[in-house]
Amino acid sequence: MTTQSAALPQQHTSYRVLGAISVSHFLNDMMQSLILALYPLLKGGFNLSFAQIGMITFTYQATASLLQPLIGLYTDRRPQPYSLALGMCCTLVGLLLLGTASNYAMLLVAAAVIGLGSSIFHPESSRVARMASGGRVGLAQSLFQVGGNAGTALGPLLTALVVIPNGQGSVAWFALLALVAIAVLWRVGQWYAAQQASGRFKTGQRHDPAQGALSRRQVAGAISVLLVLIFSKYFYMASMSSYFTFYLMHKFGLSVQTAQVHLFIFLFAVAAGTVIGGPLGDRFGRKRIIWASILGVAPFTMVLPYVGLELTTLLSFVIGALLASAFTSIVVYAQELMPGRVGMVAGLFYGFAFGMGAVGAAVLGKLADLTSIDFVYQVCAFLPLLGLLTALLPDMRRRG
Repeated sequence: MTTQSAALPQQHTSYRVLGAISVSHFLNDMMQSLILALYPLLKGGFNLSFAQIGMITFTYQATASLLQPLIGLYTDRRPQPYSLALGMCCTLVGLLLLGTASNYAMLLVAAAVIGLGSSIFHPESSRVARMASGGRVGLAQSLFQVGGNAGTALGPLLTALVVIPNGQGSVAWFALLALVAIAVLWRVGQWYAAQQASGRFKTGQRHDPAQGALSRRQVAGAISVLLVLIFSKYFYMASMSSYFTFYLMHKFGLSVQTAQVHLFIFLFAVAAGTVIGGPLGDRFGRKRIIWASILGVAPFTMVLPYVGLELTTLLSFVIGALLASAFTSIVVYAQELMPGRVGMVAGLFYGFAFGMGAVGAAVLGKLADLTSIDFVYQVCAFLPLLGLLTALLPDMRRRG
């Protein structure tokens, strides 16, 4: 038995709970991805610059990133099972505001409210996934994360099929899905509360298998390296999620709807990579998967700006799958470095990921205004080389 399995009191993986939390993550991130997918429509309708588009992303993701670590730290000490449904209520309100916004300021308010919902949802839902894992934490986090990635992938497709033909107001229709998610999360909250009442999962416990081998300084250094890797991954992901449609429309003359389909292909690859990454990390070690994901994608990102449409589509799929395979391993690796801080670690890394996506969208939008959308991808191509820092991470695998 591995050390990480021994630290978890639940011996059987609860696929019913994992399925519920994954479906909720799917609905949450699908609704939130409507912000990104709406950019071509909003840019024309509100006469926005790329910098203003980036500021919408910044508002949404900065709200989520700043609050998530604090919420995670608080719920490590005082678990809030029903906060999952509360977070989804915020997403519902944000969607209604987004669908009825009549000016740029209201768009920013809607983005902030949706970001608040994300900051409440992710730390506790990540804890639920770990509680239901039965020790298979990589698999559990992958199942949880793939729900979110699949929802993010479906958002642009639904935008192309529903929102673009019917206009901005049709976004409010998706609030019905938020009501479904609230009902599911309320049931998950009941399971979570029952587990806490039974005493099977104690808050504040500090099972610390790594502390015998790693000093606090080494742990802090490893966390810092992981955050740099998150920076490289999510800065590049920001270039794809926020500006890939504009890149395709500019370089290849695609229509908005066709470009949205290509964005869906990239985001579908992100979902597929997430499914693969967690179980592979359980089997072969988190560090190896991080190596392959972050650094391994560099050759493909460097070629992308210089090929035709067909190869661009193929390379975007490969890039999405490889980049996504790292996140689950990074989060679980960090949780193994800091046992007893599951919510805080989840909040820190989800929050930092959102934050880097926010800063990346704003910076790259300004760069696109000053130079060109092509130049953005030429610069971002070098970000995965930061994956070389993976060599500084200690090997956390436990051998029998």
